[in-house]
Amino acid sequence: MTSRRSVYELAGGEETFFALVDRFYQGVESDPLLRPMYPEGDLAEARRKLALFFIQYFGGPTTYSEERGHPRLRMRHLPFPIDKAARDAWMSHMHRALDETPMPDAVRAEMRQYFEHTATFLINQAPPGSLPVRGAS
Repeated sequence: MTSRRSVYELAGGEETFFALVDRFYQGVESDPLLRPMYPEGDLAEARRKLALFFIQYFGGPTTYSEERGHPRLRMRHLPFPIDKAARDAWMSHMHRALDETPMPDAVRAEMRQYFEHTATFLINQAPPGSLPVRGAS
């Protein structure tokens, strides 16, 4: 019987995910749109949480949930104004991080697809003028 290897294993394990997140945050640290959404000062804890979430999501140890409970992505991101511009900025840094982190191309493609879908799912701000105005005819 053969067992299917997880994306976590195929990507290279914990080391790969922490490297990916470090590269991602190199961009976030100087991004004028995204940086204000993070705590002031050191981003070490934000880096750690994101790496642990990715590790768990892609089939690695469940440390994230053991420490923080269910991920509840929409709830955790609701306090932050995420519009298409913020989503695109986040994806720009993640695309660069994915491109710079050594891993098999098929794994990179699977991760990229997840990030694209999830980043879009987390948009919580409608574009200006896109919502109907009550009483307008």
